Amino acid sequence: MATLDWLVIFLYFGGLLGIAWWVIKKGKDTTDDYFLAGRNLSFWVIGASIFASNIGSEHLVGLSGSGATSGVALAHYELHAWCLLVLGWVMAPFYIRSRVFTMPEFLEKRYSSTARWVLSLISLVAYVLTKIAVGIFAGGIVFGSLLPELQIDLGGVVFDSFWIGSVLVILLTGLYTVLGGMRAVAYTEAVQTFILVLGSIMLTWFGLSKLGGWSELRAVLDTDMFNLWKPLVPTGMEGTWAPVKEPGRIAWYFNTNYPWVGMLLCAPIIGLWYWTTDQYIVQRALGAPTEREARRGSIFAAFLKLLPVFIFIIPGMIWLALAKSGKVPEFASMLNADGSAIVDHAQASFALMVQYVMPVGLRGLVVAGLLAALMSSLAGAFNASSTLFTIDFYQKMKPNATQHQLVWIGRVATGILVLIGLMWIPVIRGGKGLYEYLQGVQGYLAPPIFVVFFFGIFMKRLNAKGCLSALLVGFLLGVFRLIVDTPIALGLSGFENGYTEGSLFWIVNNIYFQYYSLFIFLVSVAVMIIVSYMTEKPSDEHLRNLTFATMTEEHRTESRGSWNKWDVINSTVVLLLILAAYLYFTG
Repeated sequence: MATLDWLVIFLYFGGLLGIAWWVIKKGKDTTDDYFLAGRNLSFWVIGASIFASNIGSEHLVGLSGSGATSGVALAHYELHAWCLLVLGWVMAPFYIRSRVFTMPEFLEKRYSSTARWVLSLISLVAYVLTKIAVGIFAGGIVFGSLLPELQIDLGGVVFDSFWIGSVLVILLTGLYTVLGGMRAVAYTEAVQTFILVLGSIMLTWFGLSKLGGWSELRAVLDTDMFNLWKPLVPTGMEGTWAPVKEPGRIAWYFNTNYPWVGMLLCAPIIGLWYWTTDQYIVQRALGAPTEREARRGSIFAAFLKLLPVFIFIIPGMIWLALAKSGKVPEFASMLNADGSAIVDHAQASFALMVQYVMPVGLRGLVVAGLLAALMSSLAGAFNASSTLFTIDFYQKMKPNATQHQLVWIGRVATGILVLIGLMWIPVIRGGKGLYEYLQGVQGYLAPPIFVVFFFGIFMKRLNAKGCLSALLVGFLLGVFRLIVDTPIALGLSGFENGYTEGSLFWIVNNIYFQYYSLFIFLVSVAVMIIVSYMTEKPSDEHLRNLTFATMTEEHRTESRGSWNKWDVINSTVVLLLILAAYLYFTG
């Protein structure tokens, strides 16, 4: 890192804090303003903020790393841009009309207060254990790769670059999130999106130039690296029962085997849950003043969501090609004897590309983009978690609390989350397998949430008892899998060799994670429908404007008037671009 690079980074931080301060000064002491930016966000801020919140550790560390080890296999998840169209056209109209602050609050309107409490609790715990934790991990990885020699000695206690990077990212992000709430988060994320996309495009460009172009990339790497559709039965496991014997289970995020059945049937469930029902993402759409702005923000975000395939996965593949071709000698030692990438180095492939491929000055811009992604991801987690705690728990316990008190509690909650983040650092630092393990958690917790939201909107006969039963049964199945996986994933003593082959725990532990997620989904659907039809039917009055079948004519007319031909054309273009990507990356 040269002096010019550092100057660019300091200018980035200065500009970001300046924007945050300007936004904070415009804020009002109300819950609408602090948690939803006054419900006055324009479509471009909504779209950019959704994209920036999504782009975090799983892209900087996981996605570029998967590009280096598995090629374009995980592009499936990035091509889920169509899920954002579902948010804009199907789900957002219900959310906007109901004027909710949180996704659990919508469940309360559709079903019951118990359903709201259950989802709030699960979501809050999941955010702390996953989104905040992996954001910290990625911050440490990036700083550790870019500044491996950086150390600070405080009274004989030496803090290396992993600690320094993690603490810096947490504190700076926490500062403007605590003070400005959703408004500061949304506007800073809009700026961060521009820097991140520009820097990442430049990295891909310079990487390809260093390698010799796209044709050289295809020539150096195995053709299977460019194939989206992996075999149903993983390589080397032919003749075995397909859902079992998951190779590379602990480090599944870097696994070279992603069976097409799992991608086709399970991945969309996770995608729809994440993009259309998760507070972490949907909170931006809730900040829209109208259904029109929410829809257009979602469409804009869908266009942006097509970029990660080319600005995160491809750079990881370029890194591998540079290592194989010897054009960057420093990368050559980061490969196994068979020419495959060593996982630890693959995790840092994006940061390594910045360090060895980018020219001085521009390197600082890309590092600023890296930090932007880390900070926006953490800011989204802090803001979503504080909103859930304040609105779904504190306000329910203190219904007479003033707007000022609720905003103050939101700030306190965010501050506590920052402290929890700091305490997470030694835990994250201590376990190499923890990151990959945490990435799989959503696959086990998402299916029942997806079921109660989507089936609840399309089937008015489903009731509160069916919803609660599906949530509890689905969550119990997911938690059971996590309990079974945890000792092995964290390498606890006595579990080095796993469970006894053929036992129940062995079968559960070895079922491919996507297939187990699909199993939870099917069970949740069955439970919800069966219990609902065995119990009382909900009244149409209770469901007014909360399902398609109970929408009033007034709202149907209002919804139809909120879009025009350009919304349809832009949505169609997104779908055609997704189709083109699938056709190109088909072996």
